[in-house]
Amino acid sequence: MNGFSYLFGVLLAILSGSINNVGLVLQKKVVNEIAPEAKFFRSLVKKPVWITGILMELMIGSVFFMIAQIYIGPALIPGLMAFGLIFLAIGSVKIVGETLKKEEITGIILMILAIFLLGLSELSIDIEGINIVAFNLVLNMTIFTLALFLGTLLCEILHRKIAKLKGILLAISSGFQFSLTNFWIAPLMAVITHIFAGNATLDEIILFIASAVILVAASILGIMKIQQSFKVANASRMIPIQQVPIQITPYLAYFFVFTLMPSTIVPIIYVIAGVSLILLSSFLLAKRQAQLEAIK
Repeated sequence: MNGFSYLFGVLLAILSGSINNVGLVLQKKVVNEIAPEAKFFRSLVKKPVWITGILMELMIGSVFFMIAQIYIGPALIPGLMAFGLIFLAIGSVKIVGETLKKEEITGIILMILAIFLLGLSELSIDIEGINIVAFNLVLNMTIFTLALFLGTLLCEILHRKIAKLKGILLAISSGFQFSLTNFWIAPLMAVITHIFAGNATLDEIILFIASAVILVAASILGIMKIQQSFKVANASRMIPIQQVPIQITPYLAYFFVFTLMPSTIVPIIYVIAGVSLILLSSFLLAKRQAQLEAIK
């Protein structure tokens, strides 16, 4: 993979996260303006700004996300997309009518530094150059998927027994599911051109179906679990906790699913530092994000 392709993939991932979060800000802005006595959803669909926000989040941002997978694979994208939290924090200022506080400004600076470090790591995965239906790779993907589902199951069992940790366990469970969606976009994109061209092999068709099913199921479960965690715990705490598996599992996939290894230890240092800063920044910015999410 040449330098231009890598930088283009990084830019697409950052744009995806930024567009998603700007779209969320636009949606929340309109939601906040709807009168209590108005018919809620009927009023929303009549608002061009709300429709624009939906299209930005669910369509434009998703397209950039999927294309980024082709250029840099699934390892770096979740971390790079976290850059969008900056826009969420700044945009929410306009909605809740407050100014950015010192900890939020610190969070923004840390996020920018984290993205810079992740970009330097160059831990990309050339999806197009990999035989995605190779037996060993499919086996690794299966084990990785089962491990994350088992993690969700364990969280489900424990949160029923340990009431004090219910919110945390549900947030981690949600993070496992969104880790799956981030991961399985890559196999989907690897075979989708063959599927629509009509020259896919049976193995590619099976992988395409499996990817689609996992993406739908994991997305639904992820949304359900984080909403359940919000019912019993402070969203400003649960949001960054959810990010822990989302930020860590892509690098586990890099090393143990795709069995890749950088030529030196330097990229690994960049990744560890970058992910650590993202998690710290998420904690600092999550309070503002929680305020935005609270606007109904």
